[in-house]
Amino acid sequence: MIYLDHITASPIDPRVLEAMQPYMDEHFGSPVSLHRGGAQARQALDKARKQIAGLIGCEQKEIIFTSGGTESDNLAIKGLAQAYMKKGRHVIVSAIEGHAVLYAARTLERQGFTVTQIPVDANGIVHPEAVRQAMQEDTILVSVMLASDEIGVIQPVRDITDIAHEHGAVMHTDAVCAGGRVPVNVQTLGVDALSLSARSMHGPPGCGALFLKQGTRLRPQIEGGIQEGGRRGGHENIPAIVGFGRAAELAQVQLPDQMIKLRQLDQQLLRGLATRIPGLSLNGHPSKRLPGHLNLMIRDADSESMVLMLDARDIAVSIGSSCASHASKPSHVLLAIGRTPREAQSSLLITMGASTTEMEIEQVKDVLPDIVEQLRDVAGVAV
Repeated sequence: MIYLDHITASPIDPRVLEAMQPYMDEHFGSPVSLHRGGAQARQALDKARKQIAGLIGCEQKEIIFTSGGTESDNLAIKGLAQAYMKKGRHVIVSAIEGHAVLYAARTLERQGFTVTQIPVDANGIVHPEAVRQAMQEDTILVSVMLASDEIGVIQPVRDITDIAHEHGAVMHTDAVCAGGRVPVNVQTLGVDALSLSARSMHGPPGCGALFLKQGTRLRPQIEGGIQEGGRRGGHENIPAIVGFGRAAELAQVQLPDQMIKLRQLDQQLLRGLATRIPGLSLNGHPSKRLPGHLNLMIRDADSESMVLMLDARDIAVSIGSSCASHASKPSHVLLAIGRTPREAQSSLLITMGASTTEMEIEQVKDVLPDIVEQLRDVAGVAV
């Protein structure tokens, strides 16, 4: 199968699996235990924390392990807002955040917070001045994702962070889809909190992390243990965390070459399809986006039909984010950039990874135009 759904799930790197294996059958101790097995688990935990800190440019003690990007976002949005609510109850998020952030923000509204959603332009960019205009005296938290999982657009997070800090608010960014695909450095971004996921960098699913800048307050959302400095209760998933650390270490080394490769592949595919499929356009910014990430609007071609027909030809793609790929309603992200519901439901998400080859891209260039033509013929549409 030609697999082009890497933003939803990626295969685990064999070197990551190799690092994990001893902690699934040999070194199975708990890091809270005092015996030798516990010491081995603590050493593994510390090493992984160091590896992930090295990837994003922070201190080891600023890494909190979680069960994935969704938990990291929930911990950040709810935990930061609740920790600073004596100072204010106004929170700002962008209109194209993932469901983990948006649903957490809805929960805050039910708890008496006020949430403002910042719109984006037609390219999916959050303008810093729009954030500035939305700031209030009681704004305590701003959350804008570093890169969108749906349209791949990279946001001006540093500029937004500066505005948040000028007004005394803390800044969070969801970097789940950016980690391992583009450079992510918390010193450069200036953020107070940042969400990561292992799966986005060919690590194990069900494992994530939250960077929390030293001195930033946080109210735990999972209580019942002293793990992660008392900030996240529950025994750490040592095998997955070991895999996360190894994946982060590999990503740090491979990132420059991989970015070049993925950008070349996505340009190859975009140019080829644009000449063969009338009515095709790119959703999101043409250059300020993740490499290897294409969200394409193909007029008069139903998204689900394209996905299923491609699947029948052994090509796997997606229609949106992993949190909403089975939803029947149009993507809130595509609607936010000005697409109509019909256009949103004629969009296809193609994401490449380390294993993607030029030959596979050439096959997609040959197959997809035929599928689109078949769908339009059935619908009686001439483009």
